Amino acid sequence: MTTAFMGKLIAAVVALSVGLPVAAGWAQGAGTAAPISLRGAGATFPAPLYKKWIDVYQAAHQNVSISYSAVGSGEGIKRFLAETVDFAGSDENLSEKDAAKVEAGVATIPATAGTIVLAYNIPGVPGEIRLPRDVYPEIFAGTIRRWNDPRIQAANPGIRFPNRDIAVVARLDSSGTTAAFTRHLAAADPSWRARGLGVGKIVAWPGSTMLAPGNEGVAARIKISEGAIGYVEYGFAKRLGLPMAALQNKSGQFVTPSEASAQLALSARVVEVNELERSVIDPTAANAYPIVSYSWLFLYRHYRDPTKAVALRDFVAWGLAEGQKYGVELGYVPLSADVVALGRQILDTVAK
Repeated sequence: MTTAFMGKLIAAVVALSVGLPVAAGWAQGAGTAAPISLRGAGATFPAPLYKKWIDVYQAAHQNVSISYSAVGSGEGIKRFLAETVDFAGSDENLSEKDAAKVEAGVATIPATAGTIVLAYNIPGVPGEIRLPRDVYPEIFAGTIRRWNDPRIQAANPGIRFPNRDIAVVARLDSSGTTAAFTRHLAAADPSWRARGLGVGKIVAWPGSTMLAPGNEGVAARIKISEGAIGYVEYGFAKRLGLPMAALQNKSGQFVTPSEASAQLALSARVVEVNELERSVIDPTAANAYPIVSYSWLFLYRHYRDPTKAVALRDFVAWGLAEGQKYGVELGYVPLSADVVALGRQILDTVAK
């Protein structure tokens, strides 16, 4: 028995005898391992979940310091390509063109999933409204401009809508949420692209659109703006108590955003990670909520500092396993076992 091992054993026994926690120091060597600092940046969509992951993970791995700046998918990708961060988050997959710029290679890993809801603030209409498939794209295109429009009223016969302008709220920054939302709008409305309306992280919204940074900024703007409607990740709308519309899906059903309806939207099975994004653009399951998105973590396949590679692999592996349970309480949708398996395969390509 080595002196080092005997020392650890004695320390553990002493700690137990006085009621001190020993799991982190014994299992991870937190008291002796050299400190490791990991920096990430990107999407606001998963930011509350990543904050939770970081808090829980760091409590058990006290030699690892992790930060994540919620600056939007576009800025996160920019920093990742410039190699000023160790990892990035995005609600849109990295393009082949951008991935080719990274000499170290890119590992794209699905981290979580969630719903993009249409939250609103309509005076006198506190409950859930229904928005047909041919209506909500027209609202964001600026062609349906009043809340008492006949098509909105026809879908909601029991509600009296005010005769007032619709105030659309959208993202100001380069956003993966915007990319996922506009991809869906283009799939739901074939005329979206034909009319020159954009698809991507930044689009040219109609001139009257109010713009705000981040999911939290959009939600806050809706909260204080009468007559407003905007697209935002479910958890942000829920935390501010914003009502959310039931949307008509591809099968013609009006579906309320929920964990169950989002799980149905994610039910299409794929064999490769790069097929996941396409599988949820316009889900076909009968009771599926129509606007869902995976959210991704980008890691380099090779790191100059091998200790960072080991730490990142461990942190992301933990997020794919233990970390998934924290998503539900924050409004996210845990990944299915097969998607987790796909993520683990990609994670294994990050060199130790």
